[in-house]
Amino acid sequence: MPGKPRMYLPGVPSHVVQRGHNRVVCFYCDDDCLFYLECQKQAARKYGVSIHVYVLMTNHVHLLLTPVKADSISRAIQSVGRRYAQYINFTYRRSGTLWEGRHKASLVDVESYLLGCYRYIELNPVRAGMVDHPGDYHWSSYRHHAYDEKNALISDHELFRRLGLNDEERRHHYRMLFNVGLGKDLLHTIRTAANFSMPLGNDRFKAQIEQALGGGAS
Repeated sequence: MPGKPRMYLPGVPSHVVQRGHNRVVCFYCDDDCLFYLECQKQAARKYGVSIHVYVLMTNHVHLLLTPVKADSISRAIQSVGRRYAQYINFTYRRSGTLWEGRHKASLVDVESYLLGCYRYIELNPVRAGMVDHPGDYHWSSYRHHAYDEKNALISDHELFRRLGLNDEERRHHYRMLFNVGLGKDLLHTIRTAANFSMPLGNDRFKAQIEQALGGGAS
């Protein structure tokens, strides 16, 4: 089943996945992760992208992003990918392609799936057996959302802010979300939407997206 074209709409969050070419390692040490995040921060500011959630895995990256313009995410991902690949090739004296040719992306229905995507992304290190709890993994946005550890890279989504009347209450309710597993159905739905660049939402959301895109992709 071929992947569908990537679709973006201003103001609509997207779950973005970028993988290393042939599952090649993308992050060798903490300095690599720090440089990648700095690249993301600069690209987000330049091209108009809000970063809500992220996790850096050994050979791939998950991001939850909201663009200001239809081409904001594509331009930001291309900029970061190119800059980071140059850094890796220079630092480790390697050559060739670092990333897969195309990143994956799925538009996310805020009310139905946004917080599910938060959990899906930040639980990646747990599912991979790297840590027992998402708070034990340094290279994700979980500590920003669940603990008092501010992260300048993150722009809190309005739905996340609705979890509580203040930071302490929001963090408490957010931690409570992780007391319940994602469930096989939700895990499969999010993963399938991302892998095939399909909208993640109910039929009404999908119809709205199709109408907004004029039956095609941008």
